[in-house]
This record gives sequence, C-alpha cells and structure tokens, in this order.
Amino acid sequence: MAVAMQERQSATKAAGVVSLAVMLSRVLGLLRDLLFAALFGAGRNMDAFIIAFRAPNLLRDLFAEGALSTAFVTTFSRKIATEGDQPAWRLAGKMATLTLVFMSLISLAGVLFADPLIRVLAPGFDPAKRELTVLLAQIMYPFILLVSLAALVMGMLNAKNRFAVPALASSFFNLGSIIGGISLGYVLDPHFGNRALVGLAIGTLIGGLLQLAVQLPSLKMVGFSFKPDFRWRDPGVGDVLALMAPAVISSSAVQVNVMINGMFASQLGDGPVSWLNNAFRLVQLPIGVFGVAISTVTLPMVSRSAALKDNAAFRATLARALRLAFFLTIPSTVGLIVLAHPIIRLLYERGRFLPHDTFETASVLQFYTVGLAAYSGIKVLAPAFYAINKRHTPMFVSFLSIGANLLLNWIFTFQLGFGQRGLALSTGLVAVTNFIIYYLMMRAHARSLETGRLFQNFARVTLAAVGMGAACWLGDRYLISVSQGKLQQIGALALVVATGLVVYLGLTLLLRIEETHDILALLQRRWPRRFQRA
Repeated sequence: MAVAMQERQSATKAAGVVSLAVMLSRVLGLLRDLLFAALFGAGRNMDAFIIAFRAPNLLRDLFAEGALSTAFVTTFSRKIATEGDQPAWRLAGKMATLTLVFMSLISLAGVLFADPLIRVLAPGFDPAKRELTVLLAQIMYPFILLVSLAALVMGMLNAKNRFAVPALASSFFNLGSIIGGISLGYVLDPHFGNRALVGLAIGTLIGGLLQLAVQLPSLKMVGFSFKPDFRWRDPGVGDVLALMAPAVISSSAVQVNVMINGMFASQLGDGPVSWLNNAFRLVQLPIGVFGVAISTVTLPMVSRSAALKDNAAFRATLARALRLAFFLTIPSTVGLIVLAHPIIRLLYERGRFLPHDTFETASVLQFYTVGLAAYSGIKVLAPAFYAINKRHTPMFVSFLSIGANLLLNWIFTFQLGFGQRGLALSTGLVAVTNFIIYYLMMRAHARSLETGRLFQNFARVTLAAVGMGAACWLGDRYLISVSQGKLQQIGALALVVATGLVVYLGLTLLLRIEETHDILALLQRRWPRRFQRA
C-alpha cells in the first residue's frame, strides 16, 4: 500500500512538473495569439495566416508530436526496459537520421505544392486572399522539419524520465515567434498590413529552431551523441514505422477535424476562422497543461509495464491517470463555460479585435468546452493502445471521428444554421464519443480500469465543479460585470477565479477525492515546516 501511494504521488509530482512547464508554454501561446489579434484583428489577414500555419502545423501533429512521438517513445522505452541503454541509443541515431531526411523532403513538397493544398484547406477564400495564404505557407513549411527533430529529442528525454526541459521547449517556440515575428513584421510594415505577415511567418521558423536547440544540452547529458546512421533495416526502426502508420491516422483526428472546421468556416465569410482559432486556443490551454502533461508522464510507464507483462501496474497507471485528468479538466470546463465572455473580452478585446469578435469567440468557446475533459482522457488512453500492440484501434476510432465530424458539421452549420458554433459543438461531441469508445475498448482488453471508482470520482468532481461554477456565476454577475475599466475588471476576474478555485478544492476535500489529498501530501513533503505551522 505504501509503495502504491509513493508511486501515485511520484506520478502526480511528475505530471505537476510537466503541467507547470506546459502551462508556461500555453500562456505564451495565448499571449502570441493576443498580440497577433490586437495587431491584425480577427478578419481577412489573420484568417490567411491561420490557414497558412495550419498546413505545416497539421503535419507537425501527425508526424512529429503525434505519430512519431508516440511510436518512438513506445519502442524506445520498451528497448530500454528489455535490452538496456546502448541498443536504445543506436535506435535513436537511426531514427534521427531518418527523420532528418524524410522531413526535409516533406518540407520541400509542402513548398512546391502549397497552392493546391491551400485550395483544399480554404475553398471559400477569394484569389487575393488565397495568394497571400500560399506565400505564408511556403515560408513556414520548413517548420515541420525543425519540430519533428524537436519531438524526437523530447521522446528520448521523456523515456529517460526527463520531463521538464522538453515541456519547456515549446515556450521557446512561442518566444521566438513572438519576438522574432513581431520585430520582423514591424520592419517590413510598421502599420502591420499584409507585408507584416511575412515577418510572422519567418518568426515561426525562428521559434521552431529554438524549440529544438534548447533541448540539445539535456540530450547530451543523458548520453546521446548524434552520428548519421543510414542503416534503417533494423527491427527497432521497423517497429517504430509499423506503429507510426496507424498512429498517423489516429493522431490526426483532432487536427484533421480542426482543418475540416476551417474548410467549413472559410465559406462563412471573414472572421469565423479567427474566432474558432482563438476559442480553440483557450480550450487547448487546460488540455495541454493537464491532458498532455499526464499523458507525457503516463506513456513511458505503461510502455514499460506492457513490456514487462505487468498487467496490474498497467491497469493501475491508466486508471490513476484518468482520474487525475478528470479532476483537473472538469472544473476547467465549467469555468470556461461560465466565464467565457469576460475572459475573451479581457484577453482579446483591444486594437482591431472588436466587441462583435468577443461575442462570437466566447460563444464558440462555450460549445468547444463540451469535449474538453474527453480530450484529456483521449490523450491518456490513445497512446496506451500502442504499448499493448493494439495499433489499429486508434486508427479505427479516428476514421469514425473524422466521418462523424464531417456529418455533424454539415448538419449543424448548413442545415440547422448554427454557423461557427455548430462547428465547435460538433468537435466537442465527437471528442466525447471517441473517449467512450476508447474507454470501452481498453477496459475490454485490461479487464478492469477501476470503472466503479472512476465513476465515483467523476460524480464527485462534477459536483465540486458545479459548486465552483455557481460561485463563478455569482462573481461574474455581481463583481465582474459591474466593474469599471480594464484594470478593475481584470482584478475582479482574478478574484472570482481564485475564489472558484478555493471553493472547488474545499468541496473536493469535503467529498474525499483522493487526488486532492495526493496534492496536499506532495506539498507537505515539499514544504513540511509551513504545513506544521499551519
């Protein structure tokens, strides 16, 4: 029992470290969007930049931070557990060489075929808007090479239980794209018109380079030294590629659905593409801070458990990760629904971002949050199927997801007239459906995922979150809405959020939710004197 408690707290601590690092990255990413929205608004120019970035960013999620990362970490962790470090490092050298060659070719193809790709991604753009989008996409395509290498390095470090630096790396991407992009944009066009967008595109490349470079010293410290190795006929490389093939499809579901949403949104005029992007950024904040962090810590653990045939540890790790994901994301869901309008107004509404943009973005955000907790659960469950060699299951679910999203988009947008709100609602409902399918399939394989305990946890967390939501609603009505001026509104929002957090944690203690006690135990171990005084 003591060992299980220690392992649970260790995983919680590791997830906490990654969460803080990812939170910094997401906050910087949000700051990036806020600055771009203030400088360019939520109309024609920003629509072009978002679609242009979506093309290489989709490939990043498919090949780099999706399929490549999942397949490599699974195989690399298994090799460390069964054969030791040196064979694992040799595999890493082969994969680094293969990634360098293949992603260079992909980047070149993206530059050459940008025009037909943009015609598919944004069929509603007029010729001038499409021409600008193509130019920006061509500039940004080498980004996929840089972040693919960065994702491979991240996988090596995570498999060696180094989580903080890889999680911080994406913060350097955001810093590079903000500082480099805005500086170059100002040089090219001080009024931040069309030409300034070229500066933002170049800033994206600067950010990708920084994301890779900042991890290299840590990689050297854990024992890896890169030497080009073209001997790709290796069982380990074959295992990674065999896992990648279905993982490319399974990892694509969210981004392909976002791309499909963009295709529909491009036919709704100027603005919806930007509104959807800004709202999805806020949804990604808790997904990244909590869901991705928990998944990052969990994947090496379940991979090692599966390799060693330790089914009890495998089940316990997954169940614990799901409970922690719900504990963190359900209150985020309630908070974003209740406080969507004041959050969007205070974050975005300045410069060329107008009150109408605030209303539309907040409405979209509320519909997106339907699937927030499910997204985090998917982040935990989907990679685990590769650890148990069920590589085709996520691929099947992704096919189902993409088809369902297309159908629901068509119904909600064009038949029921929900517009961009229908696109967000479709995305959320598909995420919920996917999670249920993943859970049932994993439960059938593992025979138990502590389902009764999970449902109890879900019900208690939801009850605590509803109490928190009521406190936030009262705070919005009687404090935020009556505050005058930006500074007062920011202070009021901060006070309401802090109060909601205290209410939530208090209710979780009253309801005896174990994740709260784990967090308090970690804090007590970290600062024992302060807790003794308290």
